[in-house]
Amino acid sequence: MQRVKKVHSVGDYGSRGYGYDWKEEESKKNVLRTHTTACSARTLYNALKNQSTFKPCKYFSIDRVFRNENLDATHLAEFHQIEGVVADRNFSLGHLIGLINEFFRKLGITKLRFKAAYNPYTEPSMEIFSYHEHLKKWVEIGNSGLFRPELLLPLGLPPDVNVCGFGLSVERPTMIKYGIDNIRDLIGPKVNLRMVQSNPICRLDK
Repeated sequence: MQRVKKVHSVGDYGSRGYGYDWKEEESKKNVLRTHTTACSARTLYNALKNQSTFKPCKYFSIDRVFRNENLDATHLAEFHQIEGVVADRNFSLGHLIGLINEFFRKLGITKLRFKAAYNPYTEPSMEIFSYHEHLKKWVEIGNSGLFRPELLLPLGLPPDVNVCGFGLSVERPTMIKYGIDNIRDLIGPKVNLRMVQSNPICRLDK
């Protein structure tokens, strides 16, 4: 915990920090999470703390997250996020792009764009977009990047290990795959239950 405090407050492991007094009691408050990446560091620490030598690992989850958003055709105040973390030596940005392309290809979504972005915990970082044929626009369906050294080294990971993380939408790719124009038709009080009952479950494309 002290290593995390130091990185945030004055910096370490090549970081200059954020110049504020990081408070442990503040970090322990219960809040509605805005993304599932909040659990990634703890998951990595718990998985690796008892390893005598590093072993490549990967973790995935699907959970609900909450945002202070204005509701419209592509935004909700609560939705689901797919979280992925992969740790290995020599893992690069090219590997991450290939992983995400293959993930969405299995869902039948092939029109993807990657855009450079800023995240405080990853560098480099990328937003992921896919084209919605009915809405006639590119829609963001995820965020991703390689975790920064000042996040990984306090956890005890070897310096030559890279970790990628990605948070992907569940609802927006579903809209794109099935030609749904409004995200509120998929989740929330306006969902038509007859639509849910009459449609088959999602199948992965070959």
